[in-house]
Amino acid sequence: MVKVLVVGYGVIGQRLADGVALQKDMELVGVVDAAVTLSTRSLKEKGMPYKLYAAFPEAKEKFEAAGIPVSGLLTDVLNDVDIVLDATTGGVGAKNKALYAQHGKKAIFQGGEKNEVADVFFHGYANYEKGLGADFLKLTSCNTTGLIRAVDCLDRKVGIEKVAITIVRRVADPGDYHRGLTNALQVDKAPSHQALDLMTIMPHVDATGILVHTPVTHGHFITVVATPKKDISAEEVIAAFKEHDRIRVVRLEDGFLGNASIFKYARDLGRPRGDLYEICVWEDTVVKSGKDVMFGIHIPQESVTIPESIDGIRAALEMQTDRLEAVETTNKYLGLGAWK
Repeated sequence: MVKVLVVGYGVIGQRLADGVALQKDMELVGVVDAAVTLSTRSLKEKGMPYKLYAAFPEAKEKFEAAGIPVSGLLTDVLNDVDIVLDATTGGVGAKNKALYAQHGKKAIFQGGEKNEVADVFFHGYANYEKGLGADFLKLTSCNTTGLIRAVDCLDRKVGIEKVAITIVRRVADPGDYHRGLTNALQVDKAPSHQALDLMTIMPHVDATGILVHTPVTHGHFITVVATPKKDISAEEVIAAFKEHDRIRVVRLEDGFLGNASIFKYARDLGRPRGDLYEICVWEDTVVKSGKDVMFGIHIPQESVTIPESIDGIRAALEMQTDRLEAVETTNKYLGLGAWK
């Protein structure tokens, strides 16, 4: 049984812990955090389903003062694990890397870290093989993760020559206040990093894109214009997406009118926190323009990277050397594809 530690129990860390706990061939040893937050307070109120370790002695004192049980320090538990999922704030993971290396532990970092922190910039479907046996992996961002899922799906069907994307980016996660209250759209300089990141993972695809920040919280929206190497009909594109266990095909006529509809549906399904691991593609947006194919994607930003993070564990520890066997195992334990 592979032993996993999650460092950073925030938006992503909570979801990583839950995702790992569902894997029948992995053991979640515990979670690590550095501050008394709503996340760690809720951990206590839920009866401490996961052991909590403090990032450093001062943090341990603060947890104990708040009545939150602590099982020890990060340095105490590192010797008991095989791999670390680092979900700390951007920049902290890079500092933690030296500690992981000192203890001889592999680690997987989230999209907020710079690429230089890792040996491999990783995506479970698109370049699983490159992560095999690696000591340090870095995940793509939420938008890039979902974008690559869709582009890789079509690329393996007919080959993709190039893509152009427009991202309508949610400005903050639900519950965040640090970005303030706004009534504006903010445009970033093109090309967006998501397009550049896609080319790092899939260098044979030419990609560019525009990003617009918008004052919503429940998900990003991406339009994709893809140029296939072989002609493919809109119906064939939809069929390809429906085969993919991390892609849901939804329709306007069924009530999926936008990001809020999808978030509501996830809550109605009883998904914890209203999370979806899957991206959603609107069937109604899949159209042809000459040879090009256009479609629209919903990205559930808080949870979309969890499956690929678990794929990273499988690759780094060589639990499965075959890409499809690895992702299918992750999918099975997360319940992905069960709706089909």
